[in-house]
Amino acid sequence: MLFRWLKNTMPRGIYARAALILILPVIFLQLLVSVVFIQRHFDGVTRLMTSAVNIELRFLIDTANDAPDLQAARAAVARIDAPLEILTDLPADDVSPVDIKPFIDLTGNGVIRNMRSGIANILAISLEDRRRVVVWVDTRHGPFKMDFSRRRVSASNPHQLLVIMVVLGGLMTAIAYVFLRNQLRPIKRLATAAADYGKGRITQFTPTGAVEVRAAGMAFLDMRNRLERQAQSRTLMLSGVSHDLRTPLTRLRLGLSMMEGEDVGPLIRDVDDMQRLLDGFLDFARSDASDRLETIVPADLVTAVLEDAERTGQAVTCGGIEGAHDAISMRPLALRRALDNLINNALRYGSKAEIGVSVTDRAVRFWVEDDGPGIPPEQREDAISPFVRLDPARNQDKGSGVGLGLSIVADVARTHGGVLRLGQSAKLGGLMAELVVGR
Repeated sequence: MLFRWLKNTMPRGIYARAALILILPVIFLQLLVSVVFIQRHFDGVTRLMTSAVNIELRFLIDTANDAPDLQAARAAVARIDAPLEILTDLPADDVSPVDIKPFIDLTGNGVIRNMRSGIANILAISLEDRRRVVVWVDTRHGPFKMDFSRRRVSASNPHQLLVIMVVLGGLMTAIAYVFLRNQLRPIKRLATAAADYGKGRITQFTPTGAVEVRAAGMAFLDMRNRLERQAQSRTLMLSGVSHDLRTPLTRLRLGLSMMEGEDVGPLIRDVDDMQRLLDGFLDFARSDASDRLETIVPADLVTAVLEDAERTGQAVTCGGIEGAHDAISMRPLALRRALDNLINNALRYGSKAEIGVSVTDRAVRFWVEDDGPGIPPEQREDAISPFVRLDPARNQDKGSGVGLGLSIVADVARTHGGVLRLGQSAKLGGLMAELVVGR
């Protein structure tokens, strides 16, 4: 339970945790030194200084008690209180009923305790004035008041050591935090470069910092280069295969078009299906890294899709444009390809579709709805997987494909640091596909 509470209350950021690790030992050390060392040190100094003053006060008290009458006691005390720098009053008429000590006084308790243990018949001790000590003692001639400087019984300004220690501790902590931040900055740059690469962005990154951080940065660069080479090799291979197959398919289609007979039409359709399958494979394997990041307005992208749909006679309407019309850094070609795939998928299984966009401070959400049969919730995750056709959910006779349409959209979403979500359209009753990308 304790560890769970600590885990929930600990800060999440590496800077905050590093500062906590740095500051906690300093605070604990200062408290330990303050309580154990400083308090004992001032207690010892106060005890020695109070013992010296007690000798002088006892001498004054004994002088007053040895006098035969009040006048003689006053005269005897007056002869010796001036050299001792002690103000006296005999008999005193302002005796305090109790000891008086300020609430915050590091050495007050020690002064009162040491004076009461060293002097008999003390009536009260007042430390109300932080610069003076007033002691009332019972004598044979009445209450005897003795007033002297506080510096004679305790060290002056004991809080100065605490203030100096706190100020120096804060200064050293600030300097250490600056050095620590310089050590943590390469880790943050590495995390930013890794996050950008996960969103399809290749940012400039140079490993710096400590040896271990440099090693992690070099490992990341090696991994990123290997992935880039693998993606380029895959794209080049599939592009070459597609290019090599286009020529024989074109010759085959040309030859079939010159033939006559009832079997020629189905054969030509088979050749066209093979061409579409090759294009689908190439679209799925195509790397979007070549699509440069551009600053575009999401609403303009949706407007362009609607204009093209209206020009081609597709039954696509605007479902809404929400949020601010801010320009956002995205890959317009990849997003346009993804939205076209969603619209074609919606119109293949439905009679009409709607497209919209919502812009927030953290994400941009594109959605496409249709009035088709939809996809059952238990099959929506499989629908995003490549090469999967959901025949019971989506009518196979509505079109041919290889099951890569939604997979391409999901891949575009991942390269933008987003996700593709499938759900039920509350407005049209069919499928609702949401393409959410991070800002």
